[in-house]
Amino acid sequence: MTRTAHHLPASRSRSAPDRSPGDPWRSVILYDLRYSARTLTDAVRQSRRPQPRKVRRTVAIYSFPRHQRDRSVAEWSATEERRARQRLRAQVGALLRMVNSTADELALRAVDTMDIVPARHRRGSLWLA
Repeated sequence: MTRTAHHLPASRSRSAPDRSPGDPWRSVILYDLRYSARTLTDAVRQSRRPQPRKVRRTVAIYSFPRHQRDRSVAEWSATEERRARQRLRAQVGALLRMVNSTADELALRAVDTMDIVPARHRRGSLWLA
């Protein structure tokens, strides 16, 4: 599906200008093409391509995620970025302590196998919101 419900043009949706409590903000009609199990088995039996059926779905939208411009996502993102930087500093510090503390050949080989996971702290939590 190339368009989501909140990206559809106004001609394909119905908007209610005078909202009553409990009524949806917007009602959207979406069409999908779906294959049923029976259509697939019939197509295999008859050696032909299956024909999808048009499915009509009505979606009622009662609220938009960040309608009131709340700062909760920004605060959560800042906290996650701080934690990611702290984890990265701790991993690099442990690696440096191991390298600087021993000149043992076995320890240096172990250091080569250590992996530091890159910190994905640039607005990573905005994708999860």
